[in-house]
Amino acid sequence: MAGPVFNVLFLCTGNSARSILAESLLNNLGKERFRAFSAGSLPAGQVNPFALELLEKNHFPTIALRSKAWDEFAQAGAPRLDFVITVCDRAAGEVCPVWPGQPMTAHWGIPDPAAVEGSDETRRHAFVEAMNQLQRRISMFVCLPFATLERIKLQQALQLIGKTT
Repeated sequence: MAGPVFNVLFLCTGNSARSILAESLLNNLGKERFRAFSAGSLPAGQVNPFALELLEKNHFPTIALRSKAWDEFAQAGAPRLDFVITVCDRAAGEVCPVWPGQPMTAHWGIPDPAAVEGSDETRRHAFVEAMNQLQRRISMFVCLPFATLERIKLQQALQLIGKTT
């Protein structure tokens, strides 16, 4: 059943870990129904190596992933966004650009695995935890009945997903 393809932008301050994981997960779990992107307000300029390692270990493509500024998606010629989802508390509190098309927005706060200190094993575990939480939320998101939900109900569902642990 062919239907619309929804463009989803995941935002985080550095765009090096959580938003990157979310972009890759949705592009995989959403198949042809979703196109995911990620960006940051203050991009780190590179994807966190632990994020890349985890995605590769789980057979997710990483070749197109890059840390980029959210301004890229407010420019003329950028993809029309249907959803903008913040995955870090800091980005959720920042003043975002005006997104063309009035996308629905939600906050799905995830603890920052890149901020975890300790051994590589401890840090890897933090990335696995973040990815697991994102995968649960994205799995719920892709199963929403988009064709039958009114906009307000869809907005409420997006916000509820962000409260799922």
